[in-house]
Amino acid sequence: MAFVPFVVTLNRLVSPRNPRPEKLIPYECGMNPIGDRWSNVHVRYYIYALLFLIFDVEIVFIFPWAVYFKELGLFGFIEMMTFIAILVLGLIYAWKKGVLKWV
Repeated sequence: MAFVPFVVTLNRLVSPRNPRPEKLIPYECGMNPIGDRWSNVHVRYYIYALLFLIFDVEIVFIFPWAVYFKELGLFGFIEMMTFIAILVLGLIYAWKKGVLKWV
């Protein structure tokens, strides 16, 4: 229980503190920010990113199946085809809803 407060206190004592005006601006990407810090971003970009993450994570589940493909046999093949069919149905649904249109 005492470890976390100890580490936080040690960090405050040891870390250098020399904030310059460049470090106090909202972004440190090398460019000066233009406009207000709060800007409206259309929700479709978040949905697009969320769909990418969902399908990206689901693709990770296919790798172990591919490694043990011979050991799983026909049952494993049918299960993975069912899994991929559900992914394809989700992709078709997103496509029909127009979520994948960037502009």
